[in-house]
Amino acid sequence: MSAEEDDRRELLGLMLTRAFRVGDFVLASGRHSRYYFDGRLVTLTPRGSLLVGRAMLRFAREDGVTRIGGPTLGADPMVTAVALSSALDHGPQIAAFIIRKEVKEHGAGGWCAGPPPEAGETVALVDDALTTGGSLLQAAEKVVAAGARIAAIYTLLDREEGGRERLEEAGYRTRSVFLRSDLLTVDGQALPAPG
Repeated sequence: MSAEEDDRRELLGLMLTRAFRVGDFVLASGRHSRYYFDGRLVTLTPRGSLLVGRAMLRFAREDGVTRIGGPTLGADPMVTAVALSSALDHGPQIAAFIIRKEVKEHGAGGWCAGPPPEAGETVALVDDALTTGGSLLQAAEKVVAAGARIAAIYTLLDREEGGRERLEEAGYRTRSVFLRSDLLTVDGQALPAPG
């Protein structure tokens, strides 16, 4: 098994044991869901951060990305993990930025934390989960308005609820480390963590 396959298997185990639950949940949108996913229960752990950083860095290297960002709060630990991973692998470094929910009116102001992407720069956007794609579309608008080119949008989990299609209809390529179907059995139960 390759190092990439080992990483993916270990990350899947963390997803299943820490961040993914089957039951009856009410989401922030008010919708009911048969399962719940909280990516921060993985991305904010030392090992999870490392594995997510490596997985997203592989995507970024393949896509020629020079900057990575995403909407706060799900993207915050992920963009940091990618930036750090890029410094450790001895390839070109990838700087991170975080897109605020609202423009900051005090201090230096602005729509993002960290150095904003520059006109013509190739960037990727990330988030821990993709459901409808709404927050990523809002984030993309800000990045495009700054003149940067979005190579792709990366997510840790695609919930397979129409978000990918919505982003692709808007012209954005999407890549996900895992799909909901990677975590569920045919009858809708969580898969056992790999041993």
